[in-house]
Amino acid sequence: MVDQLTILAPGLLGASVAMAARRFGAARRIVVWARRPEVRVQLEALPWCDAVCATPEEAARGASLVVICAPVDAIAPLASAIRLHLADGAIVTDVGSVKGELCRRATADYPADGPGPVFIGSHPMAGSEKTGHEAGCAELFHDRACFVTPLGDTPAAAVDTLVRFWHALGCEVVTMHPDRHDEIVAHVSHLPHLAAVCLCALLSGKNSDWRNLAGPGLRDTTRIASGDPQLWRGILDANRDEVLRALRTYQDELQALHAALANRNDLELLAILERSKVWRDKLRVMP
Repeated sequence: MVDQLTILAPGLLGASVAMAARRFGAARRIVVWARRPEVRVQLEALPWCDAVCATPEEAARGASLVVICAPVDAIAPLASAIRLHLADGAIVTDVGSVKGELCRRATADYPADGPGPVFIGSHPMAGSEKTGHEAGCAELFHDRACFVTPLGDTPAAAVDTLVRFWHALGCEVVTMHPDRHDEIVAHVSHLPHLAAVCLCALLSGKNSDWRNLAGPGLRDTTRIASGDPQLWRGILDANRDEVLRALRTYQDELQALHAALANRNDLELLAILERSKVWRDKLRVMP
């Protein structure tokens, strides 16, 4: 159990972290900070919140664990801003979906060779196209993968504490280098989002009545395209190189499919369809 859990910028993920920590007994006290005053007023009335602070520095004081839930381009600046207000041994983490450059920037202010606080990246593979603390859910992390991305010199005890925290919230935790994380999520998270975006962008140029004629397949395939465009712009910019590599391999697959169809190569077309079905059928069922 964490003595004080501090959540900075509690949107969907941050609120869900706080709600899960309260429900599953992972924190004795939960302190939050939100950028907008009207959101801070709303948070004061919520049962999973013990204190609401006017500044991130105030919220960080006394924290055992700080979880930064801001957009990816704001995480490192927030980590830097609270550094001098943290006690020795405190752990700072985040929920951003890009880790490589973020972890290197953040850990510059958190040297691992001293007694001070420690920064370790995290990325729970949970969420939805919805935003805001109103969409939070204590069960959001149940049986979901969560990356913990220490660097080579990160203290092992701090990594173990963070892993146990995410386990307590229901996650299945995997630890790896931040750059390896970015390669994986470019393929299994960022690329699927772009595939849905491109399909919706294509259909937006067609007759608007078509959307009313579609079956559930279109809705299922394009759900994630409803994600916040500004949030996704930041994610794609932060993981640009890995996303570009993933897009190139995806283009190769599309070209192979196009060639098989254009050349009436039924054997190749069937092979592509069967290979994709086998992979999809082995995808684990989400709760």
